[in-house]
Amino acid sequence: MPPPCKILDLGTPNDFSEIMRKAGYEVENTKGENLDLDFKIVSNSNADLITAFEIFEHMLAPFNLLNNIKNKKLIASIPLKLWFANAYWNDEDDWDKHYHEFEPKQFELLLNRSNWNIIKSEKWKSYNPKKIGFRPILRRIYPRYYIVYCEKSNQLI
Repeated sequence: MPPPCKILDLGTPNDFSEIMRKAGYEVENTKGENLDLDFKIVSNSNADLITAFEIFEHMLAPFNLLNNIKNKKLIASIPLKLWFANAYWNDEDDWDKHYHEFEPKQFELLLNRSNWNIIKSEKWKSYNPKKIGFRPILRRIYPRYYIVYCEKSNQLI
């Protein structure tokens, strides 16, 4: 969607939400509320598009939020579960944990069950070419992130 378009970006203000603003989009961010419990921001939003960049892995129950989104368009990305790396877990900050690291089929099922139809998807690799070792080599081979563009279905599953 070209600007000017209203975007609700799930997550507190970040570098990418600022890039979208500079590109002419009207961006509203969430305020740090617990999205596992508080769905008002998505059920009351009049945005043209919801974006969720690496948010769902931090939620205990992302289905509830996805199911309560009233908007018709969603772009979401997640880090993929990798067989050679454990889920990210920060012992000092409760909000900074990955409760889920999805395989693509798991994320696709979650979206489908919450009435989202995937229109387009893509995986990509992310690695630091200056790092050496077993994991850095594997990160050059295996995709690390998955992004989807979805539209809300009217049918109940």
